[in-house]
Amino acid sequence: MAFDILIGILSTLGAGIAAQWVAWRFRLPAIVLLFALGLILGPGLNILHPSASLGWLFRPVVSLVVAIVVFEGGLLLDFRQLREAGEGVVRLTLLALPINWALGTLAAHYVAHLEWGVAALFGAIITVTGPTVVLPLLRHNKLKPRVAAFLRWEAIINDPIGAILAAVVLQFVTVRAAEGPGTLVTEILPDMVSSTVVSVAAGILPAYCVNQLFRRDLMPESLKTPLLLTLALVIFSLCNLTMEGAGLVGATVFGMALTNLHVPGLSELRRMKESLVVLFVSVLFILLTADLHRGVLARLSFPILGLTVLVLCVVRPLAIFFSTLGTKLTWQERVFVGWIAPRGIVAAAVAGAAGLRLADAGFASSDLIMPAVFCVIAVTMIVHGFSLRPLARRLGLTLSNEPALAIIGANPWSVELAACLHREGVPVLLVDNRSSALMAAARRGLPLLRAELLSQYGEEALEERPVDYLIAATPDGIYNGLVCAHMAPHFGRERVFQISPGVARLDLYHGVSRDARGKVMGEPSWNYGLLDSLVEKGWRCVARPATESDGADFGKIANRLDLLSIRRGVAIFIRSAEDETSVTPQPGDLLVSMVAPEAAVAAA
Repeated sequence: MAFDILIGILSTLGAGIAAQWVAWRFRLPAIVLLFALGLILGPGLNILHPSASLGWLFRPVVSLVVAIVVFEGGLLLDFRQLREAGEGVVRLTLLALPINWALGTLAAHYVAHLEWGVAALFGAIITVTGPTVVLPLLRHNKLKPRVAAFLRWEAIINDPIGAILAAVVLQFVTVRAAEGPGTLVTEILPDMVSSTVVSVAAGILPAYCVNQLFRRDLMPESLKTPLLLTLALVIFSLCNLTMEGAGLVGATVFGMALTNLHVPGLSELRRMKESLVVLFVSVLFILLTADLHRGVLARLSFPILGLTVLVLCVVRPLAIFFSTLGTKLTWQERVFVGWIAPRGIVAAAVAGAAGLRLADAGFASSDLIMPAVFCVIAVTMIVHGFSLRPLARRLGLTLSNEPALAIIGANPWSVELAACLHREGVPVLLVDNRSSALMAAARRGLPLLRAELLSQYGEEALEERPVDYLIAATPDGIYNGLVCAHMAPHFGRERVFQISPGVARLDLYHGVSRDARGKVMGEPSWNYGLLDSLVEKGWRCVARPATESDGADFGKIANRLDLLSIRRGVAIFIRSAEDETSVTPQPGDLLVSMVAPEAAVAAA
C-alpha cells in the first residue's frame, strides 16, 4: 500500500512537471496535457487510484491545495488594476453569473433530462471558471491588458461565489426533498449571508494584523512566507466550518487584502507561490482526472454531449451578451469573453461531493451530475485551451507575438540600438525615469516608458508591455545589476543582460555575484565607457539578414561588434561571453551589429 502511494506520488510529480515543460517549450496549453495525462494514468492504464490509495485524506488534501491556489489568485487582485475591467467584472458577478445559472439549469433539464434539483445544481457548478485553468492560460498568452484583467478578475471572484452558490443550491434541493421549501428563507439564506460576512471578516482582519507585524519588524524574514501560507490554510478551513465553499471566500479575501494593504515583503511570497501553484495545479489536474472511474466515462451520452455544446455555444455567450449591453467593451472583447470560459478544479471537486448527497436525497438522475460536469470540464479545457490564442489574434486582442526587448537607460548608445531595432520592426521599449534623457528617443519616434523600473509602478507598467528580454544599459553598473537581479524571476535569468561592469568585477569569486547581476552583453571589455566613446566616434548599429557564412563568423570579425541575432517570431539571441555555447545565426535571422563610420555609410 505504502509502495503504491509512493509510486503514485512520484509518477504524478514527474508527469506534471514534464507536461508543464512540454507546454512551455512548444507553446501548448498545459492544462490540456495535464488532463490527458490524468486520463491515461487513471481510467486508461489504471496506474493511479488517488481516492482509493489516500482514502478519506484525498478530499481534504485536494481542498487545502485549492485553498493555496485561490489565495495566490487573490494576491493578483490589486484594486488599481480593477480600473481595466471594473465595469465588466461587476456585471459578470451581478448579471452574467445568475443568467449563466438560469440558462444552464434550463439546458440541463430540457436537453440532458436531469431533474429540476439536479439541473439547478449543474447550472450553479458551471458558473465557475476558476483561476486554476484561466491563470495558466493567461500566463502563456499575451492578451491586451483589459481583456486579460477581465478574465482574471472574473475567474478569481466568481470562483468562490459560484462555489457558495452550488453549496446553497445543494443544501436547498436536499433539504427541500426532506423538509419543504420554507427552509430557504428561514435557514439557508440567513446561513449563507452570515457565513459570507464571517468569511470576509476572517480574510481582512488577519491581513491587517500581518501588515502591522511586518511594518513594525516584529516578524523575521524566514517566518513571513510560512506564516502567510499557514494563515491562508487556517482561514480556509475555519470558514468552511460555517458553510461549504465559504473557505474559498476567506482565502481569496485574505490574498486581496494583503495586496491592497501593500504589505511589505510580498514579492518573495509571490515568486515562491507562483512556483508552488504550478506544482499544485499540475498535481491536482492529474489526480482529479485520474480519480474518474470508467463508469463515469461510460455514462457519457448524446444528451450530455448536446448539453455541453449548448453550454459552450449558447449559455455562456448569451450570458455575456446580455450582461455587457451598454458597456464600453468592444464587440471583439465581448465575443472573446463569451467564448473563453474553461472550468476546472473547483467544478470537479463540487460535482464529486454533490453526487453522493443527491443520491442520498433520492434524485434518480444524481448519477449523471458527475459525467455532465466532467464533460463540460474536458471539452472547455481542450477547446478553449487550443482556441484562445488563434481567436485572440483574429479579434486583435493579443499583444505582439514577436519577441520584444526592453532597454533600461536612455543614452546615445541605447537610443542608437533601439532606433536600429525599431526600423526593422523589432518590438523594443526604451525605459528611463528621466524625461530629459528620453527626449532624443522621443524625437526619433521610439516606444518609451518613463518610470523607475525598481518601483511598483514601473514593474506593473512593464508587465503590461510585450517584453521578453532586457538589457540594462545605464552608466551605473551596480544599478544595472540590481535591475537584472530584480527582474530575473519575471523574465528568466538567461534573458536579462547588462553592459559589462568591468573585467575585474566579473571574476566568479571576487567579483559581483552572478545572482546579483545580469549576463554580460557581448565581451567583458564592452563597458559603458567603450560603447559611449564609439558612438561619439560615429559608430552606428546596423541590421542585415544572416547568410550561410555568418554561422561561423558571427562575433569574430574585427572592427565589428556583433550584438544580437533575432529569429522572427521565435527568440532574440543576445551575445554574451558567459554563454556556454556561442550564438550561431541561421540563414534568414536578423543580425544587429555596431560598425565603424565607413561601414555604417556602406550599409546605409
